[in-house]
Order: sequence, then C-alpha cells, then structure tokens
Amino acid sequence: MHFSTTFTALLSLTSALAAPIQLTKRSSAAGVLKVQTYDEFNISGGVSGNALAEVAAAFPIDTSDLAGVAASDLAIISSAAQIAEDAEVNAGGFDDAITAAGGTGTTAGTALQNGKIKNKVLKLQTDILRIQIEVAQGNTASQSELAGQQTKLAANVALDKAAAGQTSTAISFSGTD
Repeated sequence: MHFSTTFTALLSLTSALAAPIQLTKRSSAAGVLKVQTYDEFNISGGVSGNALAEVAAAFPIDTSDLAGVAASDLAIISSAAQIAEDAEVNAGGFDDAITAAGGTGTTAGTALQNGKIKNKVLKLQTDILRIQIEVAQGNTASQSELAGQQTKLAANVALDKAAAGQTSTAISFSGTD
C-alpha cells in the first residue's frame, strides 16, 4: 500500500506540473522612448526615399500591442507630431528656409523641400501612431481623424519615394518632444 500511495501522489504532482499555464501579456509601465529635441529626432537630413523607415527607427514602438504603450511614450509621440508641424510652418521652419533659399526652383530650395516632405512623413506617421494608440487604449473619439491622416501620409511617402536618392536638407528648429 505504501508504494501505491506514493505512486498516486507522484502521479498527481506530475499531472499538476504538466497542466497548461496561461500567460498573459502585461503592458509595460515604463516607456521605451526618451524626450528629445527636434534636432535629435528629426529625420529630414540625408537623402530622400526612406522616410517612413526612418520614422520607425526614431520611434520604435511595438505596434502589435498599441493598447500597452506607456503613457509617457504616447505623450512623446504626440509632442513630436506637434513639433514637426511647427517645424514645417512656424517662423524659422521649412517654409521660411525654402523661401530664403530662393524657392524650390533652386538646388538648395529643392533639397529643403525634400527635407520638408520627410518632415511631413515624420509629422503624419507620429500623428497616426498617436491616434492608433489612443483608439487601442479606448479613446475612440480620435478615430475619425485616422483616414485623413493616412491619406496625407500616403501622398507624402509617394513624394519622398519619387525623390529617392536626392539630397534632403534638415533645418535646426527649437522644440522638445
């Protein structure tokens, strides 16, 4: 009998250990992004043609778990979108730089225009990411903006790809995300 009791206990323990364990994916409370100046996250310099990938490298968010994105990362992404918008149209931004370079008909103006397009990709992709995160986290009010931003992004990605290999000039702009 002693053998039978020990064997039964061992069999029960083995069954318990072999039972499936449900693992749940927990969202990270800590963010993966850090606050940076516009000049640090700006992708406008270099060459045209790969702006969307450059944005993804600058803002490495796990898009498979947007509901789990940390509030600090969402704040950084939101701020980056706004600062990129400011760099486009505010005083000292791309529009002023292109005008000062003699317009897009000049070599310098064309390179700045290419930089402006890459900046638009940065602005739109971070704004789309913001909207997607907000929706995934329960704020469905933002969803109405998504289609319009995606259309604008597709147009600017196409412009960036059309200028692939051309010089793209960045501007220095004040702002922190």
